[in-house]
This record gives sequence, C-alpha cells and structure tokens, in this order.
Amino acid sequence: MKIIVFSVMLGITVGQVTAQDSTHRLHRYEDKTALQKITGTFKSTRVINAHSTEMLHKGELDFRIMHRFGVIKNGVKDLFGLDVASMRMSFDYGISDKLMVGLGRSTILKDLDVFVKTRILQQTNGGKKMPVSLLLAAGYIVTTMESFATVKPGFGDRSSYYVQLIAGRKFSNDFSVQLSPLLLHNNTTLNPTDDKTIFGLGGGLRYKVSKRIAIMLDYHHAFGRLDGVITDPLSIGIDIGTGGHVFQLHFSNATGMNEKGYLTQTTGKFFKGGIRFGFNLSRIFHPGKKSKKW
Repeated sequence: MKIIVFSVMLGITVGQVTAQDSTHRLHRYEDKTALQKITGTFKSTRVINAHSTEMLHKGELDFRIMHRFGVIKNGVKDLFGLDVASMRMSFDYGISDKLMVGLGRSTILKDLDVFVKTRILQQTNGGKKMPVSLLLAAGYIVTTMESFATVKPGFGDRSSYYVQLIAGRKFSNDFSVQLSPLLLHNNTTLNPTDDKTIFGLGGGLRYKVSKRIAIMLDYHHAFGRLDGVITDPLSIGIDIGTGGHVFQLHFSNATGMNEKGYLTQTTGKFFKGGIRFGFNLSRIFHPGKKSKKW
C-alpha cells in the first residue's frame, strides 16, 4: 500500500515539475517573440542643439531653456564668457505619442521658431524586429529684430524653413547613435554670396556612464557655399537626469540654438578657443492631469 501511495505522489510531483518547466519555457518563448519597443535612445527630445529620436508622450508639456555664454578664450576680462549670454526659451507639446509641436524664441536676431515632429518607425525587438527609429521634423523660423536697412525686409525676406530626417539606434543600454540630415532654406542670407538652400549632414551620440549621467555629442556639416568664417557646429557635454528634469552641461562653438542659427551662422572654431560654455534645462509638465490622492 505504501508503495502505491508513494508511486502516486511521485507521479503527481513529476507532473507538476514537468508542467512548471513547460510553462516556464513557454513564457521564455513568448518573451522572445513579443514586440518590445526600444525607448530611451536619448534622454531628451534634443541631443544638444538638434532634434533627437525621442518624442513627448501625449499630453506632456516640455518647458526648455537653452543658454549659451560668450567665448572662453576672452579670458578673465569677461569671466571666460560668463558676462555674455544668449538664450532660447521654448514650449513643446505632445499631441499624441507620435506627434509633437513646439514654439521657441531666441535672443539672437530675436528669432521665433515653430516646428512639428512625427514618428515614422519605432525601434523594436521581438517577432517583427525593427533595427532603427525614424522620425521627421519640419520647422519655420522668422527673424523679428528691427532692421535699419534703407529698404526694409518684408515678412517673407525674414523667413527660413527646414525639414529634417532623424534615424537612430540604441545599440545597448549605454550606447546610442543617430544620423540627422537636414535641408534648410533661407529666403535671405546674412552674406549675399551664401547659398539660400543648404544641406546639412549631422549626427548625435550618447554614452551612458552611470544611472543618471551620459556623455553627449552633437555635430553637423553644411554642404553648400557659405562665408569663409562659417564653421561646422560641434557640441560636447554631459546629460544629467534628475527626476522630471533633464540638465545638460556642454561646450559648443555654436551660438545659434535653432536650425538656421547653428547650421549657417556658427563662426567659432571649436579647437582654437572659439567655444562657449552653455546649458540646457528641460522640465516636463502634465497639464490637466489630476494628482493622485493617497
């Protein structure tokens, strides 16, 4: 009798173990084939100057301040550039998880800019693996600074337009790269001999060194005829995540903080002292969302 009871109990135990093992294998199989969206390629919707592969979620409002000081090479007479400052302030809003808009104002030339940005592809793992994220951004910039020319420029003369394709990939939890070709058209150029339509090929890089800190790089090269003093914009810095804030500290040779500014108006030579210290501060709000009660 004991032998029979023992045999029954052994059979039940083996059956449970086999069933658990089969279920475990099934879960592992499902995890491998389930669609997994890759997020956090970059910490913010901007690398430093340029748009990144990141989007705001529906209903999110991003209040952003981008700040640039003067060139460091001037030394102590203007405290290594800290006595000189320029700024861009903006509000970006997520209409949906795949569509966002933004409005910004720069102190340089008193530029106003608006943009729309949409996601075309999302990097994923799983059954239908997508190796990259692909986005499209388009914007309009108008200079509002008073002109003292004999013939006053009209609204159209002050306008610029751009369209940008952004392709990025998160290779690991620590390393992300993007390419961001950009087509920019200025109805009027600062230098009469400059091409009105300029193509820029740019890219961004993020390398995470700790849970909240990453090294950032943002670079563009302009193809076309520009004044000899114009140089490629290069920015290098660190990205610090602090809860609802993203704080960036960086060095850049670009003063302009919109697409027209950094692509066609950068004059400082990065490796010859023409760099500026700056910071970007981003704060995400959720307007209209009720706070949860304890």
